[in-house]
Amino acid sequence: MTSSSENRDSRRHDEPAPALNGVRILDLSMFLAGPFCTQQLADLGAEIIKIEPKSGDSTRMLPPHFHNGESLYFLSANHSKKGMVLDLAQAEGREILYRLAAGADVVVDNFRPGVTTKLGVDFATLSEINPRIVCCSISGYGQDGPYAKRPAYDMIVQALSGGMSLTGEPGACAVRAGIPIGDICAGLHAVIGILAALREREQSGKGQFIDISMLDVQVAMLSYQGVYHLFSGDVPGRQGRGHASFRPMRRSRRPMETTC
Repeated sequence: MTSSSENRDSRRHDEPAPALNGVRILDLSMFLAGPFCTQQLADLGAEIIKIEPKSGDSTRMLPPHFHNGESLYFLSANHSKKGMVLDLAQAEGREILYRLAAGADVVVDNFRPGVTTKLGVDFATLSEINPRIVCCSISGYGQDGPYAKRPAYDMIVQALSGGMSLTGEPGACAVRAGIPIGDICAGLHAVIGILAALREREQSGKGQFIDISMLDVQVAMLSYQGVYHLFSGDVPGRQGRGHASFRPMRRSRRPMETTC
């Protein structure tokens, strides 16, 4: 990982500063949704300090491709970041994080709900140290509700949202999207929430907590298909190369076929 400050130092003198120049973000997240979020913020000029446990982000050794011993999966969402190892289960590790939080703007995590409170790195605790801090938690199903404690993966939220039932050829099996839209779109919505919170902080001077649910994001992405269903009661099937509203993609309507 490289420092975003190195990227700033390398730009030409006549170039404007990046939009998030001077913003410091503590990244407690691992795998994809959280790191993808902070990677977008790094690309906008923020300084990202990625904080990992001693075992490291679990994607560091994810196959099949590696560069200089590190997984390309990991590098795809973690370049241009600084790195630090902290054991947040130990008082010393938490104290170091608290000192960092005192001068930070944003903290991002994708722990299961309740873990930040257990570790003492939740918004209530960090905002006592720094009232301007913005905390964003990304989880499968949000911080409360009947599914809150359940684990979630990209494919699971694609399926639960109904989006997977729209994907594939009519009459064939439902399939997941070829890219991890459950993780990536949750990360993008987290970016939107963080940018909005930073903008609001300019007015109020106070930070806030952002709760991003992967499933909420996938349901929102149903877009017009969801509205069509709520209005008509029709259950859309696999879309293939067709479209419910536009020609020449539009096909004649027929009952949904199921072979699996």
